[in-house]
Amino acid sequence: MNVDAPNKGLESPATLATSVYERLKGDILSASLEPGRKLQLRFLMEHYEAGQTPLREALNRLTTEDLVIGKEQRGFFVKPISLEELGELTKTRCWVEGLALRESIANADPAWEEALIVAHHRLDRAPRSLNSERFESNPEWERLHKAFHAILISGCQSRPLIGFCEQLADRLGRYRALSSRKAFRVRKVSQEHADIVKAVLDRDSEEAVRLLQRHYEKTAEVIRADLETTEDGDMTPPA
Repeated sequence: MNVDAPNKGLESPATLATSVYERLKGDILSASLEPGRKLQLRFLMEHYEAGQTPLREALNRLTTEDLVIGKEQRGFFVKPISLEELGELTKTRCWVEGLALRESIANADPAWEEALIVAHHRLDRAPRSLNSERFESNPEWERLHKAFHAILISGCQSRPLIGFCEQLADRLGRYRALSSRKAFRVRKVSQEHADIVKAVLDRDSEEAVRLLQRHYEKTAEVIRADLETTEDGDMTPPA
């Protein structure tokens, strides 16, 4: 039996592996695959309609990105979340994006400012939730939100720094996904974004960095208050 039989169409192995990786990563970041879950190969093959080879490549790649962990003789698991990691990631993101934002403001030109204004306008017009009565995540808002924060630091002129910032944003993204419902009625995120943009356009680096860092710290505070913890501070994974 060919273990790669589910591979469909005329996709090349490299294209298929990338597609499986992106879908699997997206499900981990959105918490559709919850922290601590065992990634059983049979389930993955059926769910992603892919064979063992592209799935193992995707799992190994996600292991290097610290989103999946491999346990000898036990297989792969979605990495559990913890308050310790939440704090470390938030602190590091504040540091590196603060630096990137300062450099972006120092290098600011009309094209970058225009791109930022447009990104903020599009984000501000998009509903956070698809349902006004109960939280239902809007994928378009998430996409525009990611684009807005990416443009904020895009003028730093350092691709390695931008890449590191993207990795931190991804790893923190699953924490946000787990607490978005509670934050929906509490946070005034649109005003936080507007205040950051104003400080940036005023070329007030100190205020812009302070507001951006506080923006991330508020997110961490909501998550920390929301998630149930065990005595040692690790999140209790779903049964």
